[in-house]
Amino acid sequence: MTKEMIFGLVGGLAVFLYGMGLMSDGLKMVAGNRLRRMLGAMTGNRILGVTTGAGVTTLIQSSSATTVIVVGLINAGLLTLAQAISVILGANIGTTVTAWLVSWAVGLKALKISSYALMIIAMGFGMHTFGKRQNIKTIGQVLLGLGLLFIGLNFMKEAFGDLSNKENSPLIQYIIMVGDRPLLAILAGAAFTMVIQSSSASIAMVMVAVTSSTQLTDDPANALRVAIPFILGDNIGTTITAQLAAIRSNIAGKRAAMAHTMFNVLGVAVVLPMVYTGFYATAVEWLYVGPLTSATLVWHIAMAHTAFNVTATIVMIPFIGVLARIVERVLPSKKGDMESLTVVLEEHLLDTPPLAMDQVRREMVRMIRAARRAVEIAVQALRENQLSQLKDVERYEEATDHFQTEITGYLVSLSQRSLDKTVSNELPVLLHSVNDIERIGDHALNIAEIASRKFENRHKFGPDAENELDRMLEQLESMFSHVEAAIEKSDKSEASKAIENEGAINQMDHEFRRNHTRRLSTGDCQPLIGLIFVDYLQNMEKIGDHLANIAQGIIADNQWDPQSDLQLTNEEEIDTILADPQETPAAEE
Repeated sequence: MTKEMIFGLVGGLAVFLYGMGLMSDGLKMVAGNRLRRMLGAMTGNRILGVTTGAGVTTLIQSSSATTVIVVGLINAGLLTLAQAISVILGANIGTTVTAWLVSWAVGLKALKISSYALMIIAMGFGMHTFGKRQNIKTIGQVLLGLGLLFIGLNFMKEAFGDLSNKENSPLIQYIIMVGDRPLLAILAGAAFTMVIQSSSASIAMVMVAVTSSTQLTDDPANALRVAIPFILGDNIGTTITAQLAAIRSNIAGKRAAMAHTMFNVLGVAVVLPMVYTGFYATAVEWLYVGPLTSATLVWHIAMAHTAFNVTATIVMIPFIGVLARIVERVLPSKKGDMESLTVVLEEHLLDTPPLAMDQVRREMVRMIRAARRAVEIAVQALRENQLSQLKDVERYEEATDHFQTEITGYLVSLSQRSLDKTVSNELPVLLHSVNDIERIGDHALNIAEIASRKFENRHKFGPDAENELDRMLEQLESMFSHVEAAIEKSDKSEASKAIENEGAINQMDHEFRRNHTRRLSTGDCQPLIGLIFVDYLQNMEKIGDHLANIAQGIIADNQWDPQSDLQLTNEEEIDTILADPQETPAAEE
């Protein structure tokens, strides 16, 4: 094997992978909102899930990317395990489109693909470099990636052609030797795909290697039997990407990745006897509905890939629930699984901004629930002199701090991606809302400190004060519920109800302060307990203010009002955060 041949194979593979990555990233940006709608429409319907997985993979041309997205979604709780499995099964079907694209480029020998690839690259470069609109630039990136993919294929074809047509080529002898031992070929195909983390590239290598050798193409039936086990191994190897993505995920994400691996391994195990007997190759010839010749060999290989994934998926659809239960037994829940990973923000979703923003909103809901729980415990301690739970207030407040740090850092990373105008405008609003939620946790700590003072001095509230505290707490709990629902569903009506609550809380604050002054003047209230009462009112009113800020952002479609005085302050704050995520300014009191 000469140096030029090695460079041709390795360099061609590198160009292919780089082109595939560019094209996939571009398609994900183009299809971002479609992905959001498609995955947002997911239900328990298995057929719909499979269709969604196939459609998404066809859009972004990468089953690995789809599976990683699914791991991120189930990791964030946006999909159930059964839904995730159905999408993954569909992704296996969607990836066959890429195999057909590659087979077309490899199989049309009369078409000098490298010449057309250069023109595609030139068009893509021009659109990406000189395009004024983001959509034009993104489409240019897709074309650039497609052209590089074809160029990489051409390099590999030339290298394999020079190498494999030599008499008694060691490489071809090795491929034939391994291909005659299906189990060994499956392992080789899986290992190679695991290393390069691209089933499309692995399948392309098999197609190029087999079709470039006259020693194999002279007997196309034998060449097909040699290629099939390598193709099956590729299907197992491609699951490594999801397994790597699941390493840092929670138990749900690990189960989704495990389901992908189990499905592909089980499918290969079922068809392995047919591979040994030659029946699988015969079935592929029958399915292709055309003669098997050296010219059609590459398309027969693509059909072998499609037949496996489509048939395995159809057979498995009725047993998705069974597979989910098996995976749950293989990876059982352990105590503390959810608590050990407080914030779930999947890095792989950053390349699909609409899905990343959905994940952020979900974590904001979890964050506000933690802040709400801190307030509830602190108020209970104040009302009932139960100081044993005050450590829980600190724990929940620390959780809100952790949420703020993680979400802020995630949004800063997202801001460095290529974003459309809607996502770009929404991002600073979410940053400010996260700060508001964190400040609610701080006020919960203030109330806990007030509770400690009340207990130490053995003070008690009078019946009128008790009643007023109950009324304000009732309004605040209602406001929390409306804001949670507004964030989770982007519901303006819920946000408007929260604003009404905030108005009621402000009125109560003024009314209760006047009542408190009257009780002091008549001697019905002691000055020290009166100070505690006023401090409590102030913190509850401030909590209402922060919740109102969040609600106002949702009512404005998470877009800053350029005429608002608050706009300037928030922009300065956001600039500070983006400059240094660790320096998060506290909200003005």
